[in-house]
Amino acid sequence: MITLYGSFPAFGLPQASPFVMKTEVQLKMAEIPYRLERGGREDSPKGKIPYIVEAESRIGDSTFIRDHIEKGYGIDLDRGLTADMRARSWAIERMLEDHLYWAIVYQRWMIDDNFAAGPAHFFDTLPSDRREEARAAARSHVTQALYGQGLGRHAPEEVADLGCRSLKALAALLGNKAYLMGPAPSAVDATAFAMIAAAAAPVFVSSLRDYVEDQINLMRYRDRLMADYYPAYAARRAA
Repeated sequence: MITLYGSFPAFGLPQASPFVMKTEVQLKMAEIPYRLERGGREDSPKGKIPYIVEAESRIGDSTFIRDHIEKGYGIDLDRGLTADMRARSWAIERMLEDHLYWAIVYQRWMIDDNFAAGPAHFFDTLPSDRREEARAAARSHVTQALYGQGLGRHAPEEVADLGCRSLKALAALLGNKAYLMGPAPSAVDATAFAMIAAAAAPVFVSSLRDYVEDQINLMRYRDRLMADYYPAYAARRAA
């Protein structure tokens, strides 16, 4: 059986990491049995989560995890898609994972109130004399990563504007369809769902969250996929 090593429920979401949500949804789409465990970056083959372990295989990175399950189980999560649809799916994933994701990270880590409400709690279990040092070191590491990626070089309002442009593009691509590529879900929907849910996480206050919540089709899409793949969370939101 596959063991998926991921994050943990946080921020009003099933998983703190949208990449873990993406992989978990793709496993559910594929109807592959798996076990979910909390994982650490130090144990991952690529130094990040998610990663999976199956027999002698240890696979890191959500894209390569998908490759592994498709090849290993004879599954095509994009079955029925044309070459053009597959190309558009890849382009959408890159927009979401390599651009929007970093705007989400910025909102979570660089806005003081959001950091205090969210990522700062990652360190609550440490001894009291180490917490603040660990929080400062982690925030410094994320700041450097954002600067290296590029978004961290911009003013907060510019980061929010760029993130909203990706959300606007995603809303236009989805339109009135049930799923991004038509009437049936495909792999890209796992990515889109996870990133929309992360951008709209109820713990954080930001213009990015305000914008995504104004996109009615994206919110309906998120709610529908949440009900399909995380029904307990959907029921909790509805209560």
